[in-house]
Parts: sequence; structure tokens; C-alpha cells
Amino acid sequence: MAATRPNILFLLTDQQRFDTVRALGNPVIKTPALDRLASEGTAFTSAYTPSPVCVAARCSFTFGQYPFHTKCYDNGFKFPEGRTSFVEALARSGYRTHGIGKCHFVPDGLYGFQTRERQEEIVRDPQGDDYVRFLHEQGFKHVCDPHGIRGEMYYVPQPAQMPSRLHPTNWVGERAVHFIEEKRPPNEPWYLYASFIHPHPPFAPPNPWHKLYRAPMMPLPKMPPDAEALWTLFNRKQNRSKYRDAGLDLHLIRCMRAYYFACISFIDFQVGRILKSLEQTGQLDRTLIVYSSDHGELLGDYGCFGKRTMLDSACRVPLLVRQPGRFAAGGRCEKPASLVDIAPTCLNAAGAKIDSHALDGVDLADLALGRAPREAVYSQLMHGPRGLYMACGERWKYIRSAADRREMLFDRLEDPAETRDRAGVGFFKEPLDKMRKRMIDTLEAAGETDALEGSAWKTHPLGEMPANPDDGLMVQDHPWADTNLPGYTDA
Repeated sequence: MAATRPNILFLLTDQQRFDTVRALGNPVIKTPALDRLASEGTAFTSAYTPSPVCVAARCSFTFGQYPFHTKCYDNGFKFPEGRTSFVEALARSGYRTHGIGKCHFVPDGLYGFQTRERQEEIVRDPQGDDYVRFLHEQGFKHVCDPHGIRGEMYYVPQPAQMPSRLHPTNWVGERAVHFIEEKRPPNEPWYLYASFIHPHPPFAPPNPWHKLYRAPMMPLPKMPPDAEALWTLFNRKQNRSKYRDAGLDLHLIRCMRAYYFACISFIDFQVGRILKSLEQTGQLDRTLIVYSSDHGELLGDYGCFGKRTMLDSACRVPLLVRQPGRFAAGGRCEKPASLVDIAPTCLNAAGAKIDSHALDGVDLADLALGRAPREAVYSQLMHGPRGLYMACGERWKYIRSAADRREMLFDRLEDPAETRDRAGVGFFKEPLDKMRKRMIDTLEAAGETDALEGSAWKTHPLGEMPANPDDGLMVQDHPWADTNLPGYTDA
């Protein structure tokens, strides 16, 4: 049995929008490796994150459950205890499991990986981060911000402070190729997770990739009439935190987009190297390949930046799957998919299972073939007074923001760009009532009682922004970085 089981490769990016693959409709970006995956596999074109923030999204796909079951709602929440991750289930069934790059586990651990090579954004101890240690060994100990300058520079495009061969994206690609080419027992299948921090801001591609796209050639952000009417409190707080709430500079936004695209193309280059390695070692067609991202990025759309919204710019993600014989070459599936589907997809391919809890997802192979009926996929950020919820079906997307005492409804067929909220418009009462009930029933079944009062939404106090325009600005410095300047910082 072990000899026939496929290898599994999960390629993950951080904060990559759904509309950043050339083969799927973006005429500006260059992604030849992702285009190859789309032509040789199936693209799920309505894929959504279970939570538009790093930790909660990663927790959800690790355990195959939505946040209302994991109880991990944001970056400050811990992963659940006493549950088997799908990686652990693979390891127990005989897979060699290895992780490279960003995991963002809370608390940090293995969660089924037999070995890990760490690369995280904020590092407490550089000796505990394999990439930072590598960078220092290469003579770059002076670099205070190995993944780009954060804080007040968070959304200022910037060339990387190291050459491309030492760049964090290249390091993940290099380590992935090394793992693929390792000698191992012929009947031992492997699971490899290769996770890139980019295109998460700061947008810091290396030379000369930072000149692959030029700002004046970049498309402008999506700015529908009354764009601010689609904001929630999360958008306002996020714009403040990222130093983006003091007016829009469209030239700067186009430069952001150029560097953001460059980060993705540099990742694509690594994906190409990985595919070549699989091909040269004779493993390509016996490997299940999944490519996705934990969530998207607003990138100036609606006048907003970051994630933490249920609008497609940040909640919808790319999802490409390649496995000959199981996923059709050049296939396109428009049915709503979710990152919670990754666990059952990998487990079914491996003939492994999880007994500790029920999975919320479905096998993507079944979804593509129409064998997995699905009414909606869900997403959640925080809970209680700050809860933000989404139910998305084939036609309608429903959003509820507790802090704004507000719900939104988008018609995915007639308004795919999400420019007008239909909630409150009398002509759309029936789909609004239907989607609201679907969301409430789902939360009620999961025991999310702090969101509900009976079978209706609970009314929470309205959220407010601080009056001080500097209140809430982000500060993110590495504690180990030597920024001491004698005669200046000690004055």
C-alpha cells in the first residue's frame, strides 16, 4: 500500500490575492510556474480562507475545521489541544513529514512534522530561527529586519537588504529542492510543507526583481463609488495601524503593487525550481501538489490595506491542485472551496484519517467532480463584540460585523467585483434572510453563543476609533537587533 501512495507537496504563500495568477486572468503579472500548475491541474476559482488572518487560517487548515470549531479566532489565540493535525495523521500512517518556512503555530511546536526548518516573521531568538541563523552566518548580522522594515515602513515598498541568493524566499525554495532530492527508502512517501512569508508586507523583493514591474504600468486599486460604505471597524483600525489612514497616494499604491507582484513572481521562480526538481527525480506525477495562500491583501482596494475583511480582495485565495488521474488538467471549479478542504484532500490521497474530531472540509477532488454538495463556505475573525462572519455560496455572499451592528450582502453573479452592498435593499430581502439564517444556524450548531441571542444576532456595543490620529500606530522591532548608536541613541 505504501508504495502506491503519492508524495504530498503543500506550497503556501502569505497574503497572496486570488487574482495574481496570469493564467487565471491577470494580464500584468508573470507567473509561468503557477500557469503550469493551472494547465496541468485544477484551479479552484472561488476558494476562501476560513479566517482572513495568519494564525487562525493556518490553525483551520491544520485541523480541517473552521474557527467556530477550533476556537482560534485571531493571531493571539492558541491552537486547540487534544486534536490530531492532518500532518500528524500522515506521519502516523507512514509518511516522512517535513516543514520549511513560516508556520505561525501558537504555541510553537511540530504538530505532526517530524522535522522543521524555521523561518518566521518576528523572531525572539535568532538562534532558534534557521533562516536568520543562516543569514547571520553569511555575514548579514547587521540586518535588523530580515523580512523588510516593518512598523512605520510596513507599506512602503523597499528592495531587500540581501542579495537574491540569500533572500528568505530563495531560502525556502533552496531547502525544498534539497528535501526533494534527498535519498530515502523507495517505499516511504513524504509530505513536504514549503511556506513562503512573501508577498506579506513589507513588500521587499531582491535586486533585480524589484524592477520587474514599474509603478506607472500597474493597475489602480478598485475604488467603487461610496467605497468607504463597505468598510468595517477592522478596516479603520488596520488602516491606522499600518500608517495608511492619512490620505491616499495613488503613485505609492501603484509602486506597492509593482513590488507586491515582484514578490509573487520571485515565489513563482522558486515554484518552477521545485517542479523541475520533482521532474528530474522522477517524482512529479506521483506527487499531489497543492498551492494556496492563507489569505489575501486589500492593496489599496476600497482605500484600504491589509487583511481582516471578508471582501474578496483579502478573503479569497488562489488554490491550484495537481495530481494526474485525480484532478483534471486545465480544470476549473467555480464552486466555493475553502482551506479547510486541504486536510481531507491530503488524507484521502494518502489513505489516512483523523479520529480525534470531525472535519469541516471536503475532498477537493470530489468537489471538482460535483460529488460533494455544498451550500456555502464560512469565514470568521474574532468573536463576541468584535466578531466578523461570512457565509459564501455560489450566488450570494453574506457578512456580519458585530462591532458595526451591520450586515452586508453581495451578488456574486451580477456584482462579482463587490461594489454594492445589497443588504437593506427591499428587492433582496429573500436572499438576505436565507444567508443570514444559514450563518446563524451554523454558529448555533457550533456553540458560538456569544454571537447570538436565541436565533438572532446579539447586539453588542458599537466599536469606536480613538480620537488621537497617532493612537494605534504599529511598532514591530526584533528584540535582538543591535540598533545602538553610541552618542546618539544613549544621549
